[in-house]
Amino acid sequence: MISSTFGKLARKIIPARFRPTGYLENLVRARTNGRIPCGPFIGMRYSRDAACNAHIYIPKLLGVYERELNPYIEQACALNFPLIVDVGAAEGYYAVGMALRNPTARVIAFEMDATARAALAEKVRLNDVGNRVEIRGKCEPDDLERVLADTPRPYVICDAEGDEAVLLDPATVPSLQRAWILVELHEFIERGISEKIRERFVVTHKISHIWQQERTITDFPFKDFYTRWLPESYLRWAVSESRPERMSWFWMEPIHGTA
Repeated sequence: MISSTFGKLARKIIPARFRPTGYLENLVRARTNGRIPCGPFIGMRYSRDAACNAHIYIPKLLGVYERELNPYIEQACALNFPLIVDVGAAEGYYAVGMALRNPTARVIAFEMDATARAALAEKVRLNDVGNRVEIRGKCEPDDLERVLADTPRPYVICDAEGDEAVLLDPATVPSLQRAWILVELHEFIERGISEKIRERFVVTHKISHIWQQERTITDFPFKDFYTRWLPESYLRWAVSESRPERMSWFWMEPIHGTA
């Protein structure tokens, strides 16, 4: 009780920029100058907004967010897809990043949350990709089928917080049978969702299962006097992405697809 009361009092007295989490966020922003310094979206302007909490903002601005997916993002960029569909685009890390990496592609970003859509629009403006990124609201199976129907080689990124069970179904979205798909699997929302999706695509796609890797303090690249005295738990927090459990993804390539 005493430590909890002290913590609340400290948060009221100490300005946010001097608290450990606020300091780390400001340090990363200053050292990167607001541009992602490494990873598949190097050079992308990435601002903090109401749709992006610090525990997600810092890894994204560092370029280490979901780094397990980097080889698959690079593979997707090499395939030069004419259409990239991001379902659950949030504030635009993947939608804008893929637009920068694929200057001839059309990008459609579905996001149901209005605050996140506003943040996405700002990322689009900051990175000057407004002529190629189309922002839409909530994605239903019919919406997904309509945008995929006329494209022979679509690429779908899906982070739908459990709605992947509804959206990624070739029975209702038949165009998925010829799509390349990268999907985050939310087992903590619906147990068995990974196997359900695998069964739907195992005949039409080659499926790679990607597991989240552990993060350590060595993943935080910036050191100064303050960070040397910080408890290591803060540095781990800064790169941890704060997942509810160990996450995983499917990278699904159509067996009869034409690269």
